[in-house]
Amino acid sequence: MKLLMIEDNKSVSEMMQMFFKKEAWDAHFAYDGIGAVKMFNESPDTWDMITLDLNLPGMDGMQVSAEIRKSSPTVPIIMLTARDSESDQVLGLEMGADDYVTKPFSPITLIARIKALDRRAKIGGKITDHEPMVAPVVKEEDRFDIDTGKFKLNSKTREAYLNEKQIMDLTPKEFDLLKTLAQKPRQVFSREQLLQLVWDYEYYGDERTVDAHIKKLRQKIEKVGPQIIQTVWGVGYKFDDTGVGKS
Repeated sequence: MKLLMIEDNKSVSEMMQMFFKKEAWDAHFAYDGIGAVKMFNESPDTWDMITLDLNLPGMDGMQVSAEIRKSSPTVPIIMLTARDSESDQVLGLEMGADDYVTKPFSPITLIARIKALDRRAKIGGKITDHEPMVAPVVKEEDRFDIDTGKFKLNSKTREAYLNEKQIMDLTPKEFDLLKTLAQKPRQVFSREQLLQLVWDYEYYGDERTVDAHIKKLRQKIEKVGPQIIQTVWGVGYKFDDTGVGKS
């Protein structure tokens, strides 16, 4: 794994370097926001994981996340924050992070979170960061894990289509959320269930994490067609494409 840790506290970086070395990961370090963006953009396709501190000199973590997402919509990002505010955590997720860890944290906990996110991101092979801007037409011979006629999903290529139009730039967690919901159409999942199924047992986040990811997922779905992720008030979310007409 080639990992970029963006952290202005050099003591934290030095401590984590020992743990990364033990895992045999190729770890690189940046200590300010501007330098981090420059380092990432030198070879955006080569990074497998980003850990990103929220409070950085020069450019804060929110801005860095937004800049990274311009070059790579899918590289996994774990945000490290000393803030306990739920609004800060949710905002970080909405800005493109896939997960967050609150400081002070245990190095073992961070390693576990990295492994869990990496595991999800690499199901079915390495994710391609740059997809063509024009959505391709689905070929009839393509095989899909889920095919309702209106919605199709391929776990190996990490691609999803609505009325033969690709839902673009899905992050690892957004894809996993969509797959989890679509595997059982019209079944209602609570936020707690989605946290357990998508974030694994290692994740101990609050339920607003799910809401933040659902919001971003819906925005990407709406670029290609009608909304297929429905809210069941007071319960959770469900996948339902019965109201989608054929294109």
